[in-house]
Amino acid sequence: MSDMSAFWTEAMRQNWGLDARLERLDGEYDLNFRACATNGQDYVLKVMRAGCEAELVDLQVQALAHLAAEAPGLPFPRVFPDLSGVLLPEIADADGQMRLVWLLECLPGKCYARVASKLEDLILKLGRVLGATDRALERFSHAGLQRAGFKWDLMQAGWVADQLGAITDPSRRALLAEICDGFAAISGQLVGLPKQALHNDANDYNILVEGALDKRPSVSGLIDLGDMCAAPRICDLAIAGAYVVLDHPKPEHALAALVRGYHAVNRLRPDEVDLIWPLLRMRLAVSVVNSTLMAGENPDDPYVTISQAPAWRFLENTEINGGLMPARLRAACSLPVTDGAERIHAYLSEHRGQFAQLFEQDLSDVPMGSLSVENCTWPQNPFQMPLAEAARVGEEYGEGVWLGYYNEPRLIYAEPEFRKGPWKASDRRTVHLAVDVFAPAGTVLHAPMSGRVEAVENRNAHLDYGGVVILHHETPEGDAFYTLYGHLDPEVCDRLKPGDPVAQGAAFAQLGDAAQNGGWAPHVHFQLALATGGMQTNWPGVGDPDEMELWHALCPNPAALLNLPDDKVFYRPTDKQAILQGRHDHFGGNLSLTYDDPVMLVRGWKHHMFDEWGRPYLDAYNNVPHVGHAHPRIQAVAADQLRRMNSNTRYLHPAQTAFADKLLSKLPDHLSVCFFVNSGTEANELALRLARAHTGAKGIVTPDHGYHGNTNAAVAISAYKFNKPGGIGQADWVELVEVADEYRGSFRRDDPDRASKYADLVDPAIAALQDRGQGVAGFIAETFPSVGGQFIPPIGYLPAVYEKIRAAGGVCIADEVQTGLGRLGAYYFGFEHQGALPDIVVMGKPIGNGHPLGVLVTTKEIAQSFDNGIEFFSTFGGSTLSCRIGKEVLDIVDDEGLQDNAHAMGVRLMDGLRQIEGDFACIGDVRGMGLFLGVELINPDGSEGTEICKYVKNRMRDHRILIGSEGPKDNILKIRPPLTIEADDVDMILWALLDVLAEVGDYAPAPACDHDHHHAGCGCC
Repeated sequence: MSDMSAFWTEAMRQNWGLDARLERLDGEYDLNFRACATNGQDYVLKVMRAGCEAELVDLQVQALAHLAAEAPGLPFPRVFPDLSGVLLPEIADADGQMRLVWLLECLPGKCYARVASKLEDLILKLGRVLGATDRALERFSHAGLQRAGFKWDLMQAGWVADQLGAITDPSRRALLAEICDGFAAISGQLVGLPKQALHNDANDYNILVEGALDKRPSVSGLIDLGDMCAAPRICDLAIAGAYVVLDHPKPEHALAALVRGYHAVNRLRPDEVDLIWPLLRMRLAVSVVNSTLMAGENPDDPYVTISQAPAWRFLENTEINGGLMPARLRAACSLPVTDGAERIHAYLSEHRGQFAQLFEQDLSDVPMGSLSVENCTWPQNPFQMPLAEAARVGEEYGEGVWLGYYNEPRLIYAEPEFRKGPWKASDRRTVHLAVDVFAPAGTVLHAPMSGRVEAVENRNAHLDYGGVVILHHETPEGDAFYTLYGHLDPEVCDRLKPGDPVAQGAAFAQLGDAAQNGGWAPHVHFQLALATGGMQTNWPGVGDPDEMELWHALCPNPAALLNLPDDKVFYRPTDKQAILQGRHDHFGGNLSLTYDDPVMLVRGWKHHMFDEWGRPYLDAYNNVPHVGHAHPRIQAVAADQLRRMNSNTRYLHPAQTAFADKLLSKLPDHLSVCFFVNSGTEANELALRLARAHTGAKGIVTPDHGYHGNTNAAVAISAYKFNKPGGIGQADWVELVEVADEYRGSFRRDDPDRASKYADLVDPAIAALQDRGQGVAGFIAETFPSVGGQFIPPIGYLPAVYEKIRAAGGVCIADEVQTGLGRLGAYYFGFEHQGALPDIVVMGKPIGNGHPLGVLVTTKEIAQSFDNGIEFFSTFGGSTLSCRIGKEVLDIVDDEGLQDNAHAMGVRLMDGLRQIEGDFACIGDVRGMGLFLGVELINPDGSEGTEICKYVKNRMRDHRILIGSEGPKDNILKIRPPLTIEADDVDMILWALLDVLAEVGDYAPAPACDHDHHHAGCGCC
């Protein structure tokens, strides 16, 4: 303990009667100590610098007392009086100088700056805390609030303009000058707002957050009132916003969440909301200029530059649309996005039915056509819209006039320009913000109401608007609004110019054809906007589904101008919550859903899927679509066969033998007889029947925690099912052996004999079955155990097991449902890696790419043993449709080089995972082969990290990546995407996993505690 700490330890004992261990905390000017007292409580001892302004310290103490009385539920620390009842005693320090000293409650949590996962829900809660704090402080007064010349008072922030010479970078200096100009423009308005007491420094080091992986984070403290002053409340919100946005992946969303939370408890006026953005930027300008000046005076002090780099990253981020910010923040508060918005809505509603017809015909009876992600399949590839497809969009609705919906999520906006990030699964704009009217090219448009031309252009880029006109309109009260008409014949550019008047009902343009209108089927994109700030003439015609509160307010439904009811053209996607309720009402409770917030997926393409709003997800989990979702060749084969016939194996068809020939070409020669069934479950059930028919025995040896299906017999050999609470338990004809787990099992990777030692575990299992009179019918295993934890058994394990089983009279069954058909990259089947030759091979799920199909392949001898005169028949397994689809899957794997891709992408993914493993202690093991990979997550003590795994899986879903989890303790991430996955997708998985694991940090589950009460040092709290 330092002399300084020892002195103040004794001072705390004498003045507060507390024995404590002191730990020095950071502070710009004063001494701060964390005091861990023997009474089990933690405190903060604040020793003010000699000669400090007593009034300002008293201000803080009195403010905390006021908050404790007015709003005791807010997370502010209590101030404890000394033994004589004084809240702020004076104590002489070791040098005899008098210091003001106060003792506060130490609040739980860590500072917001060190919280890796700054979720919008947490920021919303922060907004509520700040809003409630400002409400409570409205009634607080103190002479110390009037702080003339205080540099952190945003109302006095103009001092920055005179200090810009300290910024040596010309571009940065110019940026700050522009921010200062914006601040000067609002200063008069700011001065006119009422002033009150403010915290004034809700920065990311003064906000405390509490929460763990299994508990949503909450604001546990708002500390350090040293910068309190009197100013308009909006300054407090802007200051907090300035730190909330720093390094946030979605700063606009973060700021909107903060403002929404504040407004929920402390109602804001629209004119106040409009000040947030310029004040936020000015706060950051103050911060960077001040830190630059301070760094010059104290070049060795890191405290003064702690926030400068993030602040510059934010201020220089050109992706943030500041012009849209007032509307965005107003919308977040459900306030009118422009001052005349309510009057404009009233005007449009009142005059519905009186506007000129856009096409000189009543649109009331014109049919609607849906281009939604749920209702259409345009385009075939949702990441690319060829001109040939764009020109045919909606052809299923005929050549006459029809309407396209407002608020409709569509995948036709497929090009990278609609993405909001670097990945295919990044956020993208999908929701249509206009009404489309499809009609023949050359159809003349008429102005619904009078106005003047705001803009007229020919935007001839790929799939842009072609000819486009924006008209400026006004209500009788003078409130301006705008209409946009896209996909016109560009000849309009020769006839109209900005400023030209357009009378109500006047013909002013005509629809272009695909060669003129950006490449689309002829139609007009008709959009309404109540303001154009931040858009000018470049309006987004499509919005991000997670930003609809903004776009619905700024670009509302234009139905009134078409003399239509709003409901006719307003699209409502299927309600996920209603579907979820239907699942609960009409399905068994043990039909599980993945993720805390389940996804509803309605379309797929290759290794991506899309929800009802068109949000893309990278599918890194589903091995069933082996060659990718919605493969066009499988679509074509299925459609072709269904146009012909679909029968069964009681009749000859060349598809049956063609499928068998293709499949057998991939297998060892001794496997020559095929049975086609409906599923892997049915194939495994059949495998048991064949084994018993061939051996005359019943007993089965199988690894622990395996899974082979959901029929009675398949469950009986699936410890993953029968050993769970409520399971049927182990049958007397089943013997389990330890799974060959090289990481956590009995024999680890450092044991050169581990393969034979694991194989030797089969011997007592065989003996037990024989002792019970069951005999040994066979051994069945997932070649690489999947549900057990994505294991790759040590080389030599399976051949040794097979030798023992055959010596006992049994047959060897390889369940290749998870590993077969090229997934492993270097091997077509898992048994090849082991150098083993099974007697029966089972395939399922992936061989049909989603079509229900399973296959069993065996030897002639075993097939003959099963041929006992009783017909075997599976109605759909060997149908002509199933056989054609199964062969097509195998052909696609070959034709598209998907096995080679599985190898290349698997190596890339494994290399990246192993690099990440070295950075995070919570990764215990990375294992796998090709696109069959597992990441075992552990707690600091090495135990299975079940809570960590659940958190990571759910947060990866938030990052739009679908992965699974497996293992007896559900602590192993399972990564097994379709074989089509590409390098960028692998990189996205690694990027997101790195981000999410950083959120996990040093998490450890809470220890079990049987204490009736907690005491200092018990380690439980």
